[in-house]
Amino acid sequence: MMETSEQVRPLAPAAERPSSDDEESAAVTKVRRRRWLKCCGCVTAILLIQAIVIVILIFTVFKVKDPIIRMNGVTVQSLDLINGTTPRPGSNMSIIADVSVKNPNFASFKYKNTTTTLFYRGTVIGDAHGPPGSARARRTMRMNVTVDIITDRLLTQPNLSSDINSGLLTISSYTRVGGKVKIIFKKHVTVTMNCSMTVNITSRAIQQQKCKRKVKL
Repeated sequence: MMETSEQVRPLAPAAERPSSDDEESAAVTKVRRRRWLKCCGCVTAILLIQAIVIVILIFTVFKVKDPIIRMNGVTVQSLDLINGTTPRPGSNMSIIADVSVKNPNFASFKYKNTTTTLFYRGTVIGDAHGPPGSARARRTMRMNVTVDIITDRLLTQPNLSSDINSGLLTISSYTRVGGKVKIIFKKHVTVTMNCSMTVNITSRAIQQQKCKRKVKL
């Protein structure tokens, strides 16, 4: 009996052969990995969109806008004149200023004590402090501030006689309102207003008025 020159190769061990269970497990792992990547991508996209929307709202709708303070009118009261022209020495003179604070924001503007000072030719002749308050969102808050005038300071001014003879008295005012607006975060705002007005001594009415407003954030 002749021996064959070719040797028979042994079969691979059973452990090295890929089974159908291993193939199914690998396929399931790939599917789960793809789902996980898709979920992570969706979550990242949602968070990114939310961040962009918040930034846009902060710089548009929720942007802190300047409160607007206005001097609506001034009423002269308790004016004691001699011969209908000259203030009586030692007498009191008061002016009621109608001040409004407009809040254009979507949140309330809470302000502290308001301060109003009156000047005549650069000299302080009276001041007043208004109470703190709150202007609701997109609303206007009005208040009356009573300023007591120190007439003795008026009488010491050398140009008072000529102003009285003309029947007109020019005075200026400075009003300051400080507060804060909270839209997501708190923002401190200070509004100041300088006004120049001409008072008719006879009618006790304001004939001319010019105001300039300044806001500090």
